[in-house]
Amino acid sequence: MSDKNAESSVKFKTSIGGQALIEGIMMLGPTKRAIVCRGSGEMVEKVEPVTPLKEKQPILGWPLIRGVAAFISSMVNGVKALSYSADQLPEDMQEEPDKIDLWIEKHFSNDTAQKLVIGVAVVLGIALSLFLFLFLPTFIVGLFPAVKSDFYWRTLLEGILKLVIFFIYLILCSKMKDMKRLFSYHGAEHKTIFCYEKGLPLTVENVRPQPRLHPRCGTSFIFVVIIISIIAGSFIHVSDTMLRMGLKFLMLPLIVGLSYELNRWVGRHDNLCSSILSWPGKQFQRITTNEPDDEMIRCAIRALELVIPEEKGSDAW
Repeated sequence: MSDKNAESSVKFKTSIGGQALIEGIMMLGPTKRAIVCRGSGEMVEKVEPVTPLKEKQPILGWPLIRGVAAFISSMVNGVKALSYSADQLPEDMQEEPDKIDLWIEKHFSNDTAQKLVIGVAVVLGIALSLFLFLFLPTFIVGLFPAVKSDFYWRTLLEGILKLVIFFIYLILCSKMKDMKRLFSYHGAEHKTIFCYEKGLPLTVENVRPQPRLHPRCGTSFIFVVIIISIIAGSFIHVSDTMLRMGLKFLMLPLIVGLSYELNRWVGRHDNLCSSILSWPGKQFQRITTNEPDDEMIRCAIRALELVIPEEKGSDAW
């Protein structure tokens, strides 16, 4: 079954989403978050209640603002889940703590140390993304006087460079042994969600033939962020490289918010326009998803089962 035909048969679209972990998967439902890992061979489950952001602060549910809030929340919870999954590995497979980890453990309580490590990881992750996809392309193109003041050519070259860096980054990640397995869990997550959306029983046999490219994937979201940042860059008619970087940085919340709303719209609709908009992001998913084995699929099924709401249909997208 082709990806296009498989997606066209999906009538119900769930708000449940997931993330691949180290030998495991996290699924996020309307009221619960579940992590299922099999690093030690047997499945380890962790389920915790979730309060929607808009219920904590109504403003976090507003269009544009909700995208920024959801992005930050997913970064923090994603790092927490990755840390938890790493802890489930057998001791001989766990990495030795480095000097920074040992210093933190020595000077802070376990709870504070964990929060500090997660906070640092989130900040470093965001900083790396900003450097690779915002500052570096702007800096490199700014080195060429011929295009420095031609804002349309400059924007085009910066955009091409962003996409090239993004592509190379994904390719390099896909070559790493550990990442290959993580990308297989990513594929299992997508296949399982497709199976659930079709109303099929959640079995390995039903999940296996589902497509691994999903229009509401985080990879597609990042691609959309890059594209919208390219469009936004065309409105910055500033030749000074440092000032251009600063203005792009200030525009990031708006870019993330718009990207979230676009991804949300694409995920809710099945028409020619949504298919065209989702197609490029799904091609990048060919790099970030691999075919899973049966145990990976079982892990994804269990994680999804744990977050399905009791009230049928209350997780509609």
